[in-house]
Order: sequence, then C-alpha cells, then structure tokens
Amino acid sequence: MQHEKATAARYVYVWAFQIVPESRAEFLRAYGSGGAWEALFQQAEGFVGTLLLQDQADPNRYLTIDRWASAAAHAAFRAKFGADYETLDRACEHLTTQELSLGEYWER
Repeated sequence: MQHEKATAARYVYVWAFQIVPESRAEFLRAYGSGGAWEALFQQAEGFVGTLLLQDQADPNRYLTIDRWASAAAHAAFRAKFGADYETLDRACEHLTTQELSLGEYWER
C-alpha cells in the first residue's frame, strides 16, 4: 500500500465484543494483557501490542485494539499462524454473544 509506506504508520485492527457476564474472568484471561491472544500475536514479527478497553456504559462490552508495525506484518502473521488463530478463535467463542470487526486503521 503506497500510503502506508510513505508515512510508516502502524496498522491497527479493532474488534468489539459483547461478553457472557458469567465468563468475564475467562474473557479477561484470554483477551487481556498476557492472555492467550497476546501470547499468540507475540510469536510474530511486527506485533506491537494489544489494548483491551471496557465500555463505561455497558460493562459487558469490550474493544480490542491490536497494533502491528505494518499491514504486511499482520498479513505475514495471518499466513503463518492462521490455523492457530482459527483454533483459538473457536476456543473463545463461548465467551461472547457478539464479536464484530470495527475495521482496520492507521495509527497516527
């Protein structure tokens, strides 16, 4: 992507989750700092970090903000760890009632 190379902007992917309230502790262990998702991402070159945000108005709604050095680094991660990603995604399905991609962004 021409624009990405010109500005060297970080690639960011945002997800929204509505969690099962009874599964909050397990959700936080999987999606929070040091959790299963972060452990998977850390195996890849170019992973910068993940932020987990809890909605102040709805305590069962969370956002994850996954930050990568570039879109290419994220694509390389998905190519190399795609099966692991899908396995972990299936293992975490019972923790949420809704999972929604909010899109891809450039960090400025």
